[in-house]
Amino acid sequence: MDAPKDRFYTKTHEWALPEGDEVVVGITDYAQEQLGDVVYVELPQVGRKVAAQEAVAVVESVKTASDIYAPVAGVVVAVNEALTSTPELINQDPYGEGWIFKLKPDNLSDLDGLLDAEAYLAGLEE
Repeated sequence: MDAPKDRFYTKTHEWALPEGDEVVVGITDYAQEQLGDVVYVELPQVGRKVAAQEAVAVVESVKTASDIYAPVAGVVVAVNEALTSTPELINQDPYGEGWIFKLKPDNLSDLDGLLDAEAYLAGLEE
């Protein structure tokens, strides 16, 4: 199972990658494998203010639908419009082209409360 060390993780299988004063958010390789083939992604509205752990997007697969939670509080500043026509990007490249949205966090240091790659992977084995 892959979990790049340059980002933070939630127990609900989102990843958060700091980029300047913004954070890119997606779901982990483990999450996309559990979902199976992704067929639809409901993206959040740009400009939406979100709380940490608030459901902000939905990923639907052939198996189920799953809420995607904000890893930290902030404002949605961008969404990955490519997912509306090619939702399978989440399966093909969950840590790259399959990103879901970008947040401008209220406080970047809130990321310190999330898991690092080692802790996330250890949690999968429990």
